[in-house]
Amino acid sequence: MDQNMIPEEYRPISMWGYFGYEILFSIPIIGFICLIIMAIGAKNVNKKNFARSYFCFTIICFVIFVIIFAIAFFTGAVNSVFGS
Repeated sequence: MDQNMIPEEYRPISMWGYFGYEILFSIPIIGFICLIIMAIGAKNVNKKNFARSYFCFTIICFVIFVIIFAIAFFTGAVNSVFGS
């Protein structure tokens, strides 16, 4: 099947496309804004699903970071590191 015959909203993303989107989403503030915009309003289903999966990954990493920091804070590890 010719790729030009596939409708725009279902066209696959190339490997370099995924790589570029990961780099874009990794930029601290601008990447997060692009991630939200693409997860909500991308015309291509593949781009939208990739942005949503990356957003879920970001949330999971943030939750794990908060849990680790809370454990370190409540066990006194933070005080010993910063010398308060």
